[in-house]
Amino acid sequence: MHTNPPKKLLFIINSAAGKNKTDWEKTIRLYFEDKPYLIVTYHLSNPCTRAEVQEQLKAHRPDCIIAVGGDGTLKLVAESVLNSNPLPIGVLPAGSANGMAKELGIATDAEKALDIITQGNVKKIDLIRINDELCIHLSDIGFNAFVVKTFETFNKRGMWSYIKAAFRVLFRHRHMEVIIAGEKQTVRRNAAMVVLANATKYGTGAVINPNGKLDDGLFEIVIIKKIAFSEIIKMMITHKDFDPAKTELFTTSGVEVHSKHRVHFQVDGEYLGKVYSLQAACVPGALHMIVPAGS
Repeated sequence: MHTNPPKKLLFIINSAAGKNKTDWEKTIRLYFEDKPYLIVTYHLSNPCTRAEVQEQLKAHRPDCIIAVGGDGTLKLVAESVLNSNPLPIGVLPAGSANGMAKELGIATDAEKALDIITQGNVKKIDLIRINDELCIHLSDIGFNAFVVKTFETFNKRGMWSYIKAAFRVLFRHRHMEVIIAGEKQTVRRNAAMVVLANATKYGTGAVINPNGKLDDGLFEIVIIKKIAFSEIIKMMITHKDFDPAKTELFTTSGVEVHSKHRVHFQVDGEYLGKVYSLQAACVPGALHMIVPAGS
């Protein structure tokens, strides 16, 4: 009698990600000990490269690839598979913030996250291509990108370090003069930050884009005109409507953003230096993500 070969799962483990003390290698091996899967694990070097992941894909030809890390690890895996045949991508949240895992409803509990890998559904989600970068989650210029730059210099990760970085930047950042040219309108604004949002919230839990959908072929431009405590409370706790005098939101499939001065720029929690302009376009249904069943 002919039987199908077991599914081969390739786990790309970033041991340097976050502050999670889980022994992921051991946890994965134990979970699959009595399950009909073929398991391959690969530990990324530090710093890690896309070529490493692509070599593993070529060597093992898995049925599914799983990023074990934070948003940066997931982005690296996504970039590695994007131009190959559609390959389901899973995520085990092992970073300090795990924004995309939260967005997809993937639990931080290792056992529950592994259950989603074996029992979940595959869902197509969009990406944003920004200049030469892929954004799976959130990108921005201005205040938050400056916070990310500062945060990266700290030895400790986690929420308190991020808050410390934010306070350090609060009185040092300057407002930007930007022109934002979308499909339907062009606006000129003074802004503290401009967000290109594929997802709804940051890894901290702050809801920056309540209208966001990962699979609608569109993304949102969120213009934060002023860093106001009242608006931060709305993002973090109450999730009430933003004050349009302080925060504006537009939906589009493409945009150009031009700044009078060079401004701080980050994609998916990785600081990428200063830029004068962004050219961004949605890439619909680019990734095949494993999500909880029924979501």
